[in-house]
Amino acid sequence: MAITVYSKPNCPQCELTKRDMDILGIEYETVDLTQRQDQLERLIGLGHRGAPVIETDRETWSGYDQEKIKGLVSYA
Repeated sequence: MAITVYSKPNCPQCELTKRDMDILGIEYETVDLTQRQDQLERLIGLGHRGAPVIETDRETWSGYDQEKIKGLVSYA
């Protein structure tokens, strides 16, 4: 399953999300939203207003959510 973490610089929730994924061995791609206006606009259009935004082929959510991150282990 492809997992993408859309983040921005100096974002504590973004760093916590990536740290937890690293600890759990979850592979992901990181996209810096300050460098990708097209992706930022797409995510805003989906209703997301804060970073990070985590996108898989099954779901998308925003913010640091430790339980959802742990749930990715069985899919990664």
